[in-house]
Amino acid sequence: AGFSAAAPSLAQDAKPQAKEQPRSQKFSDVVLYQYEACPFCNKVKAFLDYYRIPYKVVEVNPISKKEIKWSDYKKVPILKVDGEQMVDSSDIMDKLFQRIHLDNASSQSDEEKKWRAWVDNHLVHVLSPNIYRTTSEALESFDYITTQGNFSFTEKLVAKYAGAAAMYFVSKKLKKRHNITDERVSLYEAAEIWVDALNGRHYLGGSKPNLADLAVFGVLRPIRHLKSGRDMVEHTRIGDWYTRMESSVGSSRIKE
Repeated sequence: AGFSAAAPSLAQDAKPQAKEQPRSQKFSDVVLYQYEACPFCNKVKAFLDYYRIPYKVVEVNPISKKEIKWSDYKKVPILKVDGEQMVDSSDIMDKLFQRIHLDNASSQSDEEKKWRAWVDNHLVHVLSPNIYRTTSEALESFDYITTQGNFSFTEKLVAKYAGAAAMYFVSKKLKKRHNITDERVSLYEAAEIWVDALNGRHYLGGSKPNLADLAVFGVLRPIRHLKSGRDMVEHTRIGDWYTRMESSVGSSRIKE
């Protein structure tokens, strides 16, 4: 998962966290190696936030990747849980979920599995063509990425302009590869497909979010305050679900 853009949701840290949240005392030292903007990293964060697992973040420099030199695995996210390395966002969610639910081994429904696969195989591919749709949107995305990342001043400039230009062209290729003719239409369609899947429920999980809810919310959270995310909430019915998710997920990131 390389760059994919993001924007800070300043509101989410300030929200009071609901009392009935699940809590996890099973982990003492959790560190996420990530790009702030990567949708797969944001899926893992949505899980950690919802389950109130405090975690530290190490922002990986996407050019040098010096922060993950110690690992044989060269992609993000990498999650270190009490010294153990976990990789691949869906796999990380499965492993943590199993640890949390040891006592009552909750199994996932077919519906939940189906929608988690939809996130990885469809939804994430719709995002890049949208956030890099125009040169100004590509710059907006990289502006955010470089303010979050671990960059020197020169690296910031290079990453912002070279990165935005490169991703603008990459996104055009991705459009072709995934047969996307109109970026926004495909984003709006994906949002509506998800709302239809909820079928009137508060969450796909019913009264509480399940892993599919967390996956969809995680990959959308970084785009929410970019132009593409604002357009999506304005032109589709996803806003109510998104707002509910925002207040129930909260944040358990440990600020350095």
